[in-house]
Amino acid sequence: MKTTARRHRVGSLLIVGVESTSLSALELAWLRSLQPSGIILFRRNIEAAAQIHAMWRQAAAALTGQFFRCVDLEGGTVDRLRDLVGPTPSAAEVAATHRPAMIQESGALIGRMLHALGFNLDLAPVLDLALPVSRGVMGTRVVSADPAKVTAYAREFIAGLQQYGVLACGKHFPGLGGGTLDSHKATPSIRRTWEQIWEQDLEPYRRLRAELPLVMVNHAAYPKIEKPSRPASLSRFWIHDVLKEKLRYRGLIISDDMEMGGVLSHASAESAAMEAIAAGTDLLEICHRADRVLATHEALLREAERSPAFARAIDKAARRVARAKVRLLKKSVLPRPLSAAGLKQLQNAQERLRAKIARATREATE
Repeated sequence: MKTTARRHRVGSLLIVGVESTSLSALELAWLRSLQPSGIILFRRNIEAAAQIHAMWRQAAAALTGQFFRCVDLEGGTVDRLRDLVGPTPSAAEVAATHRPAMIQESGALIGRMLHALGFNLDLAPVLDLALPVSRGVMGTRVVSADPAKVTAYAREFIAGLQQYGVLACGKHFPGLGGGTLDSHKATPSIRRTWEQIWEQDLEPYRRLRAELPLVMVNHAAYPKIEKPSRPASLSRFWIHDVLKEKLRYRGLIISDDMEMGGVLSHASAESAAMEAIAAGTDLLEICHRADRVLATHEALLREAERSPAFARAIDKAARRVARAKVRLLKKSVLPRPLSAAGLKQLQNAQERLRAKIARATREATE
């Protein structure tokens, strides 16, 4: 029988997206039923500061205990708050100043904005290498081909977020720097050797493993390393053997969006979710369609009923998530709604930071 306790344990492995700028009665119903560990907002969900706060209050009434209030805010092309507070400089723009203090200031402003709007988890920074082959895909999301410079940037960015109690998530493990395809649309086949990946792409994860509360796994395949090749997000080799065992990472492991083409070209969302959990993933992102959220939840429940081994994997992941939420979110309090004056202050701070970065970049190139 599908007990409520097991239904909630399975639900706790999900980070879900919602449709609009408020939660519908149907969404509130399935949030209460599933009890996911977090909600992620996109530009489609963001209209005004008071509206975001109202959504968080709706969600808090439906969910038991603390939950991850998530967003992707890297700056540049990945900027969900652009319409509300103005454009955030890209990682590449900030890194081009060659000033650690400027990088931390940028991270702190992102942290300040997110905290003021009720978010407690930023799915950033990007730790992928800026290799020539992936320039057309990654663009200004990446900062350097040098792993040491990527690590230095990320460390300052994370420290900035932490000033405002916002959690960071390093991505996209084990590295998209060698990819030529966008994993939103297809599965990149990254033809780098184990030596290249281990010595270069994984270096930031080695150096930052104690500073990253979450790591996101990508949907790329690595045919020179794992055969038959499959998306890393479904691979026990990458998730368990490399990330957990070789790198000794002890934080939460989250998938990239399970509705992306990079994973759906390999398996259905439901089958992919089962493979990801069996491989050692803790949290699954399902960012867009409610029907996929519900179908995936039911598929995980059915497999847990069928397979005692899978049920143990579910229970183990749920315990890890529960412990991490207690540890990471114990001080995460939803702030009061941001006033019009407070929003204006954030917009002005964005303008000042963009001007400072532009000046610093000119000085660095003179």
